[in-house]
Amino acid sequence: MTDADDAEELQRYTELAARGPYGVAIGSALITMVEPLPGHEYAYNRWYEDDHFYAGATAMPWMFAGRRFVATRELQLLRYPEKSAVTQAADLPVTAGCYLSVYWVTQGRHDAHMRWTVQINKRLNRDGRVYRDRTHVFTAFQQHVSTYYRDGAAGPRDIHALDHPYQGLVLEVIDTETPEQRRQLTDWLMDRHLPSRLRSGGPATQSPAAMCTIFEPLPLPVDRMSYVKPVDGTDTRLTLLWFLQQDPRECWDAFTGLDGEVAGAVPGARVELVAPFLPTLPGTDAYVDELR
Repeated sequence: MTDADDAEELQRYTELAARGPYGVAIGSALITMVEPLPGHEYAYNRWYEDDHFYAGATAMPWMFAGRRFVATRELQLLRYPEKSAVTQAADLPVTAGCYLSVYWVTQGRHDAHMRWTVQINKRLNRDGRVYRDRTHVFTAFQQHVSTYYRDGAAGPRDIHALDHPYQGLVLEVIDTETPEQRRQLTDWLMDRHLPSRLRSGGPATQSPAAMCTIFEPLPLPVDRMSYVKPVDGTDTRLTLLWFLQQDPRECWDAFTGLDGEVAGAVPGARVELVAPFLPTLPGTDAYVDELR
């Protein structure tokens, strides 16, 4: 590349920085739950920690925060329902998907980020920097719908959720039969369910979750990588992320029975996955020996 080429490339960055949205708000998220093949747990973890988390995610434009979570075998066995549309779509049991990664994308920048991420992942693939011995159980970019806070204006906001030292996360996936039912479900969640579940009335009644974020899955581009399957439920699914101030093993009773509550409140709505996770310890192999 000549000096003139370098100057032209730098000028493009200068021009891009001078226009378009750049507010501090979540527009969309990448939520990806992956299962390394048996015997590849350590190698997969080191590849993701040392390379892919950065080169395949947070180094990209407009992806402003990211965090990894892990489900030990003990946590995998807490998941429900046993027959989950989320994992059965990949012909896997509900316990599949021991690693979860979540990333925030700046509001108004989803399309620009997608242009970059598709091309960089093609490049990583050509350069042999994609770990093959894994299965994408649940991977989708998702549009941010809303966030409900237990403590109102106090405490970290959703933009901080992936940087704040939360002690755990619960992934909940709910399917409906129609788009209208999904709208009804969203209203019920925001107006009744989350205020009830995340009430703050002192230590005796305070929820272990400080916030819950709600997302709707977005279709992946047609030129996505071949190992990522098309997204299900773009018109009928909601994804909830509950950010916990306790280890999920210490407060799991607070997350049992969600399937019955949802089914009883919104006809046609079905909880397809409730799955607890712990945050990983970046740069280490913590929990890898507890996955099986």
